[in-house]
Amino acid sequence: MLCVTLLRQSVRHYCTTCLMLFILLPLSVSAQAIWPAKVIADGQPQDYQPLVKAAKQWRLCALLPHGKDHYWWGVAWGLSEQAAAIGVELGIYEAGGYEFGWKQQQQLQQCRQKQADAYIIAAIHATGLNAEIKTLKAEGKPVIDLINGIDSPDVTAHSAVSFADMARLSLQFIRQQNVQPGRIGWLPGPRGAGWVQDAEQAVNQLQQRYQLQWFHGGYGPPDAFHQTSLARDLIEQQPQLDWVLANAVAIRALAQLQVRTKGPVPQLVAYYSNPDVVELLREGRIAAAATDSPVLQARIAVDLAIRLLQQQQVPAQVGPSIQILTPDNLSQYNLQQLLPPDEQWIIRRELLQKDTGNQPL
Repeated sequence: MLCVTLLRQSVRHYCTTCLMLFILLPLSVSAQAIWPAKVIADGQPQDYQPLVKAAKQWRLCALLPHGKDHYWWGVAWGLSEQAAAIGVELGIYEAGGYEFGWKQQQQLQQCRQKQADAYIIAAIHATGLNAEIKTLKAEGKPVIDLINGIDSPDVTAHSAVSFADMARLSLQFIRQQNVQPGRIGWLPGPRGAGWVQDAEQAVNQLQQRYQLQWFHGGYGPPDAFHQTSLARDLIEQQPQLDWVLANAVAIRALAQLQVRTKGPVPQLVAYYSNPDVVELLREGRIAAAATDSPVLQARIAVDLAIRLLQQQQVPAQVGPSIQILTPDNLSQYNLQQLLPPDEQWIIRRELLQKDTGNQPL
């Protein structure tokens, strides 16, 4: 009787294992579909293929501005997945918000104390870590600017898409729908962030060139509380807007406000994307959104760091090709470049103390 029970348990375990493999295997296979990735490397189109394995177990430190939304959950997941795939250690730190530049500085110093080999930084402020980055360069530590933009000559390489181009293409989409698009509202995001500065410079140039009717809704951290307040104020002060171009969090807030609005509402365009924006596109509730493929940028940042540590030449700047997503073309885009898996939250991970016995793999 005992043998029969053990046999049944073994069969049940075997079947459960097979079912798990059946479920997981397609996910692993589809995850590989992102490579080679279409990128722009130093201004030239390229198919990007990462290293298969690192030469040793390098230790990386990744600094993110916050972990409050799906955008940065996806970035953290992309960093973690690529580090695991290539066989390196990775610490992931998030500062808690764009108002906590001092905390990002502290986190960088923690990684220095733990003797990280390379740094991947999505900076809170474009110049806020310049002194620390200068020190890292002097120590021979590669620094990868990830997504947000760092204005420092001491950055080793950039895994970033131009937010100026993102905003420019988004505004050009609006003009393509109507040469005279009418009254346009603008909600950029947090004041002083490099990506916001780049976006504003681009839209200001187009606004002046085409004499657009432009209404600035103000600055604020990209969280639901602040952006909902700004969105509500913009709509109340400018009830006759035809379009709103905005950060992804503000677009979600505007779409929610429109549900309770009677009469005409402005069409909405996000100058970058997150899961909420993708869902709004699926529902046909917004006109368009640019995407910078943040998960892919994160993966590329890890690869750039390893290549630099292994004395390989890399482009000064690499970024995925920008795409304008609409309800009509969304199904053609590989969402694994943009979104984390369902129910994936922010990943926070301490970088372990350096093991002096670390040997080549």
